[in-house]
Amino acid sequence: MDKKNERFVIVSCLLLVVLTLAVYLPVGRNPFIDFDDGVYVTNNPYVQAGLTWKTFTWAWTSAELSGNWHPLTWLSHAFDCQLYGLNPAGHHFTSVLLHVLNGILLFLLLLRVTRAKGRSFLVAAIFALHPINVESVAWVAERKNTLSTLFFLLALGAYGWYAVKPDVKRYITVAALFGLGLAAKSMVITLPFVLLLLDFWPLQRVAGWGYPQPGPKTKKPRKAAAAVGVWFAVPQFPFRRLVREKLPLLAFCVGSAIVTIFAQRSTGSIADIVRIPFTTRLENAANSYAGYIAMAIWPARFALYYPYPYKGIAIWQVSLALLFLLTVTGLVWKQRQTQPYLVTGWLWYLGTLVPVIGLIQVGDQAMADRYGYLPLIGIFVMAVWGLSDLADRERINFGPRAATAAIVLGLLSFLTWRQIGYWHSDYEVWYHAVKVTKDNPLAEADLARALRLLGRQQEALPHYEEAARLSPKDPIRHVNLAVDLAECGQLQDAITEYTTALRFISDPTIKARTYESLAALYGALGDYSKVRESYRQALQIDPQQADAMVRHLSESIAAQPMGESYLQLGLLQEQAGHPSEARIAYEQALKLDPGLGEAKESLDALERGDRSAGR
Repeated sequence: MDKKNERFVIVSCLLLVVLTLAVYLPVGRNPFIDFDDGVYVTNNPYVQAGLTWKTFTWAWTSAELSGNWHPLTWLSHAFDCQLYGLNPAGHHFTSVLLHVLNGILLFLLLLRVTRAKGRSFLVAAIFALHPINVESVAWVAERKNTLSTLFFLLALGAYGWYAVKPDVKRYITVAALFGLGLAAKSMVITLPFVLLLLDFWPLQRVAGWGYPQPGPKTKKPRKAAAAVGVWFAVPQFPFRRLVREKLPLLAFCVGSAIVTIFAQRSTGSIADIVRIPFTTRLENAANSYAGYIAMAIWPARFALYYPYPYKGIAIWQVSLALLFLLTVTGLVWKQRQTQPYLVTGWLWYLGTLVPVIGLIQVGDQAMADRYGYLPLIGIFVMAVWGLSDLADRERINFGPRAATAAIVLGLLSFLTWRQIGYWHSDYEVWYHAVKVTKDNPLAEADLARALRLLGRQQEALPHYEEAARLSPKDPIRHVNLAVDLAECGQLQDAITEYTTALRFISDPTIKARTYESLAALYGALGDYSKVRESYRQALQIDPQQADAMVRHLSESIAAQPMGESYLQLGLLQEQAGHPSEARIAYEQALKLDPGLGEAKESLDALERGDRSAGR
């Protein structure tokens, strides 16, 4: 590389660093958010312990917390805790640094194989500054995305090194980097498929394909090479050999797929196939494929969570998405000889999205911004190379091109800066999600929770109500609404919601605790017969909860002793089969409130029972 080109590379890399850091500077003021950050950092004792041997062994053998096997991601978070403790600014800095490195790597890889300086820089800059990638960078829990992409890109670089001179040492390097990527996030499982695409373009390793070559006397060999493909010598092989070459890497894919499926099933993250018909999943996949491209072209209305269309998607919408996908596929295939980058970019996009497109549904999201982090690189390559070729044909000078690129990058930078602002707090994250989506029960519930934690129970109430309306058979939605209603003093309405929740709760422990909550509400209303009945139901369903219930109520009494509370404790002890403890509680209730008739009646009934048993 001559000095002029070397200076260009250095300046371009520095510019990518400066632009990315400047745009992402506000993320350092953001806190952890109460959505998976607790699992990955703030409530994870293994991660908070730092890089200890116990943390290391746990990271490689555990998947129960997140439903994912990604030991390298766990160790990355542990390393951050070692450095920064629980200061979120440090954790955010690491995520931004990884994103910066990914942008630089992407630029260097494209430049290395195409020698197209401007195009390579523009693709990398769009990737670095596009607001769809904010979620992957600003959300600490998504460290796995930026980290796995780093190793994915490093593996691509190693593969280019291998392609120039295939040997075992270089192949092992590719395999090792691929393994590290899988250990950060299994989404990079598509690497062997991507390597085949790169064999087609830009590496041009497929023998007999008949790649067009730039004219030997062209005055601008670099532009010609950029339009066609690789500019340095790479040996070609039959396609079948290139496929066989990838087979050892498929062993990594199979192992990763098996581990991922078992990990997801262990936490119940993989949705029931009966609950989500395959046709519905296909509809959502087609709609999502088109949706990510729409979001890349019109970068607005991003949200942390997009609700799954369980009721299906309108036929016209699915048909339009399928027509778009088929049309683009046909067009890029038609141009495979003259514009091979279109095939590589398009199939990169379609292929790398397969693990998260929802054919095997994991979680309840329809799609997610973070899923576009790696796949949309293919779309960015298609757009930049295609528009550059168009500008070449129209003989558009450098000035207008540079001005257009600067405007695009400026707009993306502003939109990214604004998107980062929505991550300043849990409230802002979920308020924005509710604002830009519709019929979103999770966003409504989490916005309500954020408001409640801010002491704004009345403002939270309509959002809890909307979450319960949108998910009428979800008991958690009704329980959350009941809690907020009780805090707002609407006790009868809270009882109604708890009663509704009981119809859908199958777990005996949760059901017993719900009856415990009902007992507390009935006690506040002075309906002690229903307090007694609620405790009876709770302990009949799960007798093992008796000690925990007594402890909870005793702690409440210790904080604020009241006759009514001792009365409830007596009723609970009586239903738990502890008459002596019940008698003490009734006596204490009467000592604090001699006029508490229900306590006297309960104590008398208990003594009559004792005398009857004595006879």
